[in-house]
Amino acid sequence: MAVDRDQVLRTAAALLTRKATATMDEVARASGIGRATLHRHFAGRDALVKALEELGIREFEAALGAARTDEGPAGDAVRRLIAEVEPAAGLLAFLVTENQLFEGEVNEGWDRLDARVSALFRRGQERGEFRIDLPPAWLTEAFYGLIGSCAWAVQDGRVAPKDFQYMIAELLLGGARRSVEQ
Repeated sequence: MAVDRDQVLRTAAALLTRKATATMDEVARASGIGRATLHRHFAGRDALVKALEELGIREFEAALGAARTDEGPAGDAVRRLIAEVEPAAGLLAFLVTENQLFEGEVNEGWDRLDARVSALFRRGQERGEFRIDLPPAWLTEAFYGLIGSCAWAVQDGRVAPKDFQYMIAELLLGGARRSVEQ
């Protein structure tokens, strides 16, 4: 039986974002494969985490490109980005939490993508769409937090998958929109 490496990585990301101390045995069990099979694909936990990082960055970069974040109103671009990132939401949640474990070492790919999201919010502020009293870095972190939280809520069956995009966009943009009084 062929192992779907990307599916194993998605399962590992879902498990590790909820239980950072999960063992390779637990990852193998959650993925429906044996420990030996897991080790044939990933020599150890470090190799697994590196592969998760690479897949997550690759998929997030593809989502950013497909969302055309430099086009049109920033609010519309945020909605497109939410839609494009939905299939990789679990990986993005892993990247955000794993990024804090780099111990001073910063992944250049993650930094590059993070800068693009922050630039989207900055553009929205410069064009008067978004509040200027909230830094673009905070809006970016809020975006990541909502993506991760919604991915977990869907995974746990607490919210319907069909509501993923709506819930995130409404909460994030509802708080980020610049009101007439500002």
